Amino acid sequence: MGTLSYIKNFIKDRQVASITPTSRFTIERVCRHIDFDRDIRIIEFGPADGVFTKVILDKLTAGSEIIAIETNSDFARSLRLHGDPRLSVVNRSAEDVREIASMKSWDRVDYIISGIPFSFLKKDVKRKILQESSQLLGEKGLFLGYQTSSHLRSHLRNYFPKVETEMEYLNIPPMCVYRAGK
Repeated sequence: MGTLSYIKNFIKDRQVASITPTSRFTIERVCRHIDFDRDIRIIEFGPADGVFTKVILDKLTAGSEIIAIETNSDFARSLRLHGDPRLSVVNRSAEDVREIASMKSWDRVDYIISGIPFSFLKKDVKRKILQESSQLLGEKGLFLGYQTSSHLRSHLRNYFPKVETEMEYLNIPPMCVYRAGK
């Protein structure tokens, strides 16, 4: 899948927020906050066709795992083609993150990476996703998000005492990268 697939899904699915895959520069900026030298558990919200997921899988240790939560069935199908046993793909909403994690007997995760368009979400959905994310992250866990605006910052502050942002301009469109923790 590539840009053409993103455009097709952008047109038919209101939850798809971009017409292009995330740039390697944004991926690198987010990944610099992840400790890939140890076994970790990651949940990724809105991975689309997995451009970010593939980079993460390349960096993960053999004992690490990732759950990719994607609402778009075309993208979820594409993600399953990765065939990596460390990757579980779930075609559901990030609202169900704690229930999804419990299906793997995960009570805590190290990182949540989110590319979902929070500015498109209803207030109660946004609140539930962030509240459940905060509860699921371990004490040193991080919520790492990337969005086209700074809209998410104030919402993250309701659930995380530490919120930092930085911009990645080498992305179409430019991305605001968030790092939130306890």
